[in-house]
Amino acid sequence: MSILLRGVAPLGGRPVDVLLDGGCITQIEPHLDAMDAQVIEADGLILLPGFVDLHTHLREPGREDAETVASGSAAAALGGFTAVHAMANTTPVADTAEMVEQVARLGALAGLVDVRPVGAVSKGLAGEQLAEIANMARSSAAVRIFSDDGNCVHDSRLMRRALEYVKPFDAVVAQHAQDPRLADHAACAHEGEVSGRLGLAGWPAVAEESIVARDVMLAEHTGSRLHVCHVSTAGTVEVIRWAKRRGISVTAEVTPHHLLLTCDLITGYDPVYKVNPPLRPDEDVAAVRAGLADGTIDAVATDHAPHAPHDKDHAFPDAAFGMLGLQTALGVVAESMVATGLLDWPGVADRMSCRPAMIGRVAGHGRPILVGEPANLVLVDPAGEYLVDPARLASLSRNTPFAGLVLPARVTATFLRGTPTVLEGELARREVAV
Repeated sequence: MSILLRGVAPLGGRPVDVLLDGGCITQIEPHLDAMDAQVIEADGLILLPGFVDLHTHLREPGREDAETVASGSAAAALGGFTAVHAMANTTPVADTAEMVEQVARLGALAGLVDVRPVGAVSKGLAGEQLAEIANMARSSAAVRIFSDDGNCVHDSRLMRRALEYVKPFDAVVAQHAQDPRLADHAACAHEGEVSGRLGLAGWPAVAEESIVARDVMLAEHTGSRLHVCHVSTAGTVEVIRWAKRRGISVTAEVTPHHLLLTCDLITGYDPVYKVNPPLRPDEDVAAVRAGLADGTIDAVATDHAPHAPHDKDHAFPDAAFGMLGLQTALGVVAESMVATGLLDWPGVADRMSCRPAMIGRVAGHGRPILVGEPANLVLVDPAGEYLVDPARLASLSRNTPFAGLVLPARVTATFLRGTPTVLEGELARREVAV
């Protein structure tokens, strides 16, 4: 069935009618005849390319008590995403062609977003031997991002070899930048006045910055692509800015929570605020916002990290790292970047869709809103608001740090190849063409 979006504003611009048919955008005109199309009245709504997440933990296989590919896909669609990259730290680890193909099949069965598996850099995420990079890249899953996320590839020789191995496939190594000698297993909070006062083991900013500095030099040496996961410090922003000026092929992401939340929130020892890397002070939040605004940081990536209560509900030092992010990502970006004047809606499309799709080499996503382009799209109500209620989230987990907050910019509809996965803010529960 064709769909007519009546009176919608592409990228927040002039209102037009947009016709979706056969999985593509077929017409864009001021006044179109609906004919047999399903009409969605979209006055006051903004049309953006569907969001692409470079950093999602879907937990399946192995931890289906926290999330499944199906439940995570539902959360993604409700958040306006049409493609997500599923991180490799599953059980067993996604370090073989068979494992990444299994994750891709589960995503296709869920049918709500395109699930792109991320392959591990090292076998078992152990940081000792390279995983089957070539086999995963050549598999039917066509892996283009490799990461040991959750663990840093701290061995310089192994990191160099990984960068060399991914290069022939136009793939990228996504680094979890954390020097384990500077931020050991006990580190759980930003090293500073707050952690000292609370008696929590500190995690210094230089643990992140030193790894990023090393890796951009390795990327320059190998001529390979490097992606820096979840940038959280002002120093890291400066290192990436320097590397880009030098012409090094480096990209970077920032999470929604690092754009909005600060380390002051941990004073109550609530484990919902325990995350890796940790929440940072105001000056770091200001720096990553500025970096995202000027393009030093290329993308917003959720690092959606669902946890079952028996893993998260512990004393702060013992609780699992991570927080939910898929359904609240747009609202947090609107609050921290759009409402502050740091990004406009075309900027949001660039950082949440276009650049992430380019980094992950995801065909058909992050495309311009033009006739003939794939209809992977999201409708946003910029004047809408919603209360974050953990019980109403699609994820199997409830560990959101935004519970009780009222966030702006509500997703009203999401389309995957022209088929609605979300309508009127709810799952459309219709089969999506693959």
